[in-house]
Amino acid sequence: MVNPRGGRLAAGRARALGLPTRGTTAPNRLRRVDRWLADVAGPLLRGSVDPLVVDVGFGSSPVTTVELYERLHVVCPRVRVLGLELDQQRVAAARPAARPPGLTFDHGGFGQAARDGQPVVIRALNVLRQYPEPAVAGAWQAMTGLLAPGGLLVEGTCDEIGRRACWFGRPASAAPPRWLAAAGRIPAGPTLTLAAHLPSLRQPSELAERLPKTLIARNVAGEDIHRLLEELDQAWARAAARAVFSPRQRWIAAVLDLRAGGFPVRGDVRRWRLGELTVDWPPPVPR
Repeated sequence: MVNPRGGRLAAGRARALGLPTRGTTAPNRLRRVDRWLADVAGPLLRGSVDPLVVDVGFGSSPVTTVELYERLHVVCPRVRVLGLELDQQRVAAARPAARPPGLTFDHGGFGQAARDGQPVVIRALNVLRQYPEPAVAGAWQAMTGLLAPGGLLVEGTCDEIGRRACWFGRPASAAPPRWLAAAGRIPAGPTLTLAAHLPSLRQPSELAERLPKTLIARNVAGEDIHRLLEELDQAWARAAARAVFSPRQRWIAAVLDLRAGGFPVRGDVRRWRLGELTVDWPPPVPR
């Protein structure tokens, strides 16, 4: 196992792999991620014999894990959600909110995500941001290796009230089942999603403050994330006339402009109108 601080962990410490989080959270903080997950991973959950979702590092309050369960339960009533935390006191405080067998809480880090079965989805929001950047790839590898075939790791960061969020969707190491591959819902490769509360958004590059750990220091000229944010800002500026109708219409026009410029944009107006942009990551080199 990889040590988040560098090097390797002894076998006895691997069970608690991970670093304690600051624990800050709030109701509805992860709503943008949850509604994306419900749509993208819904078919996978419904088609799974054991639709297990693991929420890593739920923090000082179990509220966002409870909300994850409630939102996914709508699209898959059989879903099981397990909240994991390295802080034993947080686990003890969360357990009264459990609804066995659908929603449970336990002690552990991301190395224990498969303790109750092979997860279909692992959500790790606001967890890896405090890690050294070189350790993130090892954490991704550890978690995607625990996923069921065709499963999905969602890892990223959001602000304190959930108005700005950026996350990676990273498919499992194992290939998805044929039916799921045919459905085309889970991308074959990694994606990056940017999401914002559009009425409070002045320009898309404000989302840079909430980029996942591996992209924070790469938002400089010549890097893919800088090119994406720069071109999205330009598309947003060109769509200024659409703001008279609504920020939503301006965002949709900017996303269409970005796609016309060659970026591998996923989804359709149904997702874009929510203030989302999902692209294959990394994007191809422009011609």
